[in-house]
Amino acid sequence: MLLCAATVPAQDLKPIPLPKPQTEGGKPLMQALKERKSTREFSQQKLSPQVLSNLLWAAFGINREDGRRTAPTASNRQEIDIYVVMEEGAYRYDPKANQLEPVAKGDLRKATGTQDFVAQAPVNLVYVADLAKQKNSDWAYADTGFIAQNVYLYCASEGLATVVRGMVPREPLAKALNLRPDQRITLGQTVGYPGK
Repeated sequence: MLLCAATVPAQDLKPIPLPKPQTEGGKPLMQALKERKSTREFSQQKLSPQVLSNLLWAAFGINREDGRRTAPTASNRQEIDIYVVMEEGAYRYDPKANQLEPVAKGDLRKATGTQDFVAQAPVNLVYVADLAKQKNSDWAYADTGFIAQNVYLYCASEGLATVVRGMVPREPLAKALNLRPDQRITLGQTVGYPGK
């Protein structure tokens, strides 16, 4: 059904260091809220490393000296990992190092959802709950929602398109991303420049 059988291990991929996130600028909050919307038409234009860094920091980056994040989590468990699926491969966002850690080589974008646009959009975020850190999966779903909303607001502020998606083929995608049994895919979210 999916591309998962063709998944290649990540050993040929290198970590991608991201530029320091730009935490100044953007539209005022009320304007971003006014412009926040779901979009299902995306340009194939890639996101620059700076935009990707800013996006991931806004989503769930470290914003305090004590390691706390831009989105809350129940009891500060920080159990959600963001997997970034692009044409060249799949990566896990490491907020401490501010880089993308390779997970799987090859274009797995189509495997991240059932809608046609996921295969063409430049970035699909896959939210993964680590149930070894947070046993209550209900809280993990709520925590994912906070992160996804941060992505929506960043996208509205910067003129990007996004849509959160529940239609994710979880089992085959978990296999393609080499997830452990105690890791659970909660949602997907597509990000890119607006299409036509």
